[in-house]
Amino acid sequence: MSAGKIQKIGQNLPVLQDIRVVDASGKYLTSGIIDEHSHIAIAQGVNECSHSVTSEVRIGDVIDPTDINIYRQLSGGVTCSHLLHGSCNSIGGQTQLIKLCWGYSPEAMKFQGWPGFIKFALGENVKTSNWGDMNRIRFPQTRMGVEQTMYDAFIRAKDYQLSWTKYNSLSSKEKSKSFSPRRDLQLDALVEILDGKRFITCHSYVQSEINMLMHVADSMGFKVNTFTHILEGYKVADKMKAHGAFASNFSDWWTYKYEVYDAIPYNSAILTKVGVVTAVNSDDAEMARRLNQEAAKSIKYGGLSEEEAWKLCTLNPAKMLHVDDRVGSIKVGKDADLVLWNNNPLSIYAKVNMTLVDGIVFYSEQQDSLKQDWIQKERTRLINAMIQAKQNGAPTQKVGIVYPQEWDCETVTDGSSVN
Repeated sequence: MSAGKIQKIGQNLPVLQDIRVVDASGKYLTSGIIDEHSHIAIAQGVNECSHSVTSEVRIGDVIDPTDINIYRQLSGGVTCSHLLHGSCNSIGGQTQLIKLCWGYSPEAMKFQGWPGFIKFALGENVKTSNWGDMNRIRFPQTRMGVEQTMYDAFIRAKDYQLSWTKYNSLSSKEKSKSFSPRRDLQLDALVEILDGKRFITCHSYVQSEINMLMHVADSMGFKVNTFTHILEGYKVADKMKAHGAFASNFSDWWTYKYEVYDAIPYNSAILTKVGVVTAVNSDDAEMARRLNQEAAKSIKYGGLSEEEAWKLCTLNPAKMLHVDDRVGSIKVGKDADLVLWNNNPLSIYAKVNMTLVDGIVFYSEQQDSLKQDWIQKERTRLINAMIQAKQNGAPTQKVGIVYPQEWDCETVTDGSSVN
């Protein structure tokens, strides 16, 4: 590999000058894992809940490159994460696909040249049924209200689109005598959906709502790209295939709230066998480190082959994110996003030895071990230095409780004075 791309694949390849050679004898080399549904590396929360339609907000504006979960997930073989807005809105914010380039700036982490996505949501979160009694004030409050919110948004978007089409058809002289339509960032994003330039990933659980959104999409002239979570997808797999939707789901999460009681671990296998392109997602910083094991569960529950199971966390999410020409498999010309494992990656005993993004090693088990040893030694050195300083009579700081100045107290409960 060179210039961040895979150059050649095969045996007995010539060793070029200035190319590092890694002995991977007895190991497994795969493409990097892609997490279709993630919330890591986002500063100050993922939900803008002030309104049920917030398509103007962008996750790409609030990427936090210092989130330690980036590094931790590299240690689990993840190389790409799709960062989603939360699920408190019928139509939420614009999403951002990133490469896990630990130490890079937010802009440098963004996946270049990918089509834009946006987060939609259905179910209990959207209608605020689980927000508590003090927060039951925002429309919609019912599932039928969620449907109407979406219709209303796209009716407004179509009117907005038509007004711009009419204005842009005017001659320069005619434009000079008229006013252009008012720019609306919220509706701009929805027009991109209508034009097929922005794609939807929708938080969903219940079959009735999955059907509902597909009907809304068909009647308003757009498609639902991905149903994420999709725990009742097995009930409507044929309808999803006919619509052209992808499915990204949990392998075996259920019963954590009422609308997920009908989830089954065979979901991924059923969807796959019907012909729906299916992935497993994390929605959780810890689970993302084990997406290889989440994919492996479909071998036990549904009898998928190892190749089909591995696609659930690599090539299939790449397809649903429209970047399978760049990532998701090992192929000449694709990005060198690679993972070296000590065992079959579908095994619970598999550990990552090395993770590369664009041909650069961002995680190395060997280097990580050396760094951890250094940190432990440095910690021990500092502690011993403090102990020695105390023994030599150096002044120490008394441990106490700092109270707000407005309390105006003279002493704390342990008898020590307060300044």
